[in-house]
Amino acid sequence: MPAPERLPAPGVSATGELEELLARGELTVVGRIREASNAVLLCTVAYGDLSAECVYKPVKGERPLWDFPDGNLAQREVAAYLVSEATGWGLVPPTVLRDGPYGEGMVQLWIGPDESGEPDGGDTDSGDAGDGYTAEGESGGGLLALVEGEEAGEGWKPVALADVGEGRTALLVHADDPRLRRLAVLDAVINNGDRKGGHLLPAPDGRLYGIDHGVTFHREDKLRTLLWGWAGEPLTGEAREVLTALAARLADGEPLATRLAELITPVELAAVRARVADLLRTGVHPQPSGQWPAIPWPPV
Repeated sequence: MPAPERLPAPGVSATGELEELLARGELTVVGRIREASNAVLLCTVAYGDLSAECVYKPVKGERPLWDFPDGNLAQREVAAYLVSEATGWGLVPPTVLRDGPYGEGMVQLWIGPDESGEPDGGDTDSGDAGDGYTAEGESGGGLLALVEGEEAGEGWKPVALADVGEGRTALLVHADDPRLRRLAVLDAVINNGDRKGGHLLPAPDGRLYGIDHGVTFHREDKLRTLLWGWAGEPLTGEAREVLTALAARLADGEPLATRLAELITPVELAAVRARVADLLRTGVHPQPSGQWPAIPWPPV
């Protein structure tokens, strides 16, 4: 019998096929990602002549969060994928909710590292971060950096000053990259409370993916992110068009709203609609509320 065909990272035309593979395929656990705070299992999934690597996060392996008493992280991960797909930006890898070897959980396509040697792959305008540029290693795929001094440098956006030890500080910056900017808009919509550098995955085809969306959709403002570089700046025309279309898809009775209602609470769904409406009303990227730390810890 021939080996199953290994599928590449998703493109628009392959999304439905990948969802079917993830939802119906046979899951085989091959390892565990021990750095994660919750149970994260690396698996293979095979269905017919297709196979792929994926991540399986069983609900039984989740640690309870006092400020997210309703639902579970797996449902929020799927909800984030659905909203991402509704924008047309495809910023979250294909993700489904299904039964697995350890019960119901989230299954998401594994996105491997970009080994092309081009950390800023894709349609980015990023340039030199200036003197004293210090890469964040693999975190953020070269899209984040620490800069000595107070200037971000051409092609970079300042975020905050960071303590780098021995009484020294450096400026944390991220690339002025349209892919990151779209992700910042998505995070504002889903109220992402944990956008870290390690959650940014540039793919070999130049696309950018964001992962780990369990801490999302809270009804209160919980936005914590490393992507504050556009805070207070006008949204792009593209973003406004996407948000306008998303608002329509979130209306009662629409398929997206109906599916989200199965994954998050009615109050949280109402909050999603309110955040989209507020973004359209103000026309700018949100700014930190000042009520709690705006950057997740640890940032990577």
